[in-house]
Amino acid sequence: MSNSRIAAVDVGNDSLKGIYGKIESDLYIPNVIARDIEDRPVIGIEDLDTKDPLDGIHIRVHSPALKDNNAIYRVGNLATKSDNPMELDPGSAKSEEDQTLVMLFASLALDAVNEKNSANFKNQNGVVDANYTLGTGLPLREVKEGKDVGYRSRLLGSVHQVEFLVTPKYQGKKVNIKFDEVKVYPEGFAAYINLVMDNDLNIINKDLIDKRILIQDIGGLSTDIAVIKNRNVDDDKAQGFNIGVAESLEAIREEIRSKHGVELDSRRDVVDIITKKNDRNHIMVRGSRTSVHDITDRILFELAKKQYRHLRNVWQKNSQSEICYFVGGGSIVLKDYLKTLNNSLDGYNIDFFEDEKESIWMMSNAYYKLISDFNRKNAKDKPQDKREEKHKVKN
Repeated sequence: MSNSRIAAVDVGNDSLKGIYGKIESDLYIPNVIARDIEDRPVIGIEDLDTKDPLDGIHIRVHSPALKDNNAIYRVGNLATKSDNPMELDPGSAKSEEDQTLVMLFASLALDAVNEKNSANFKNQNGVVDANYTLGTGLPLREVKEGKDVGYRSRLLGSVHQVEFLVTPKYQGKKVNIKFDEVKVYPEGFAAYINLVMDNDLNIINKDLIDKRILIQDIGGLSTDIAVIKNRNVDDDKAQGFNIGVAESLEAIREEIRSKHGVELDSRRDVVDIITKKNDRNHIMVRGSRTSVHDITDRILFELAKKQYRHLRNVWQKNSQSEICYFVGGGSIVLKDYLKTLNNSLDGYNIDFFEDEKESIWMMSNAYYKLISDFNRKNAKDKPQDKREEKHKVKN
């Protein structure tokens, strides 16, 4: 039997962020998929193996957990170039969408076939048998509705197979994925863990540990506001809202198309325009550098007002809160607008992560800390269990 490898995977509405093993491997994949045919056309197929696999993820996924089983997909960067890219729709439940599982399975398969990780798994005739101990999460709203239980049960107890089709370096390889354990954490609680603890769950931020904190996690399709009190998430006070940045990104994309005649492939392209270091809020129109500041400012400022309204309402119900941390990819997009609103209105004590990478990877980092701690405790318990079994046999 192969060893169980730790995986901490945040299937965000914008992108998947995964950390594997002993933090020696990570993956970032745009959360975009597209249905495809088995023999997708490739120009210069003889050069396929010189390309980056992340730019050509083309797979067949077989799993009893999927509603649409045995389907073929382009995933990530390759899907964004397709005529029929699929991104998660506003109002959808992450725990119930095939797309969430396709992204999860694809990332684990990519980790399993990576030659650097070949010692971890049994590999026979191009088929890799990969066992994982998975830490992942769902929006607070879905956990409160009990959807984490069904999500976990769909993953456990079955073998999920990913077959690489026309994918650089991995064409023809198959990965059988089995989960030894799956832990599904509420995203708000995970953000808190990442704020106050290191990878060994030692407290690194003593100033925050006993404070009353709000954490507003702005994602692509939803927003969670976790209320932290006495070192725990207050389930009754925590709230989830079906509002993220996705609809606003789509609105920007559509207005750029209608006003400038420029087709952007996906929401990911809009995010790049808004957040890039140089020429922010500019696009190329017929070879000329053109500002879209008027479009992005108007639409994002309206979204920031809605997000600020949620903050105000939750803070009024939790008046003794001391600070609110804005996290998630959406907070990066809305940071300047939220700061402007706060300065001109209520002046709450709010904070953002200036390190954009830290904010984007916050959830997967937290899942890694939590699942690693679970794994350590589980490993300690096993020898004791064996000793007790031997003792029972002797008696």
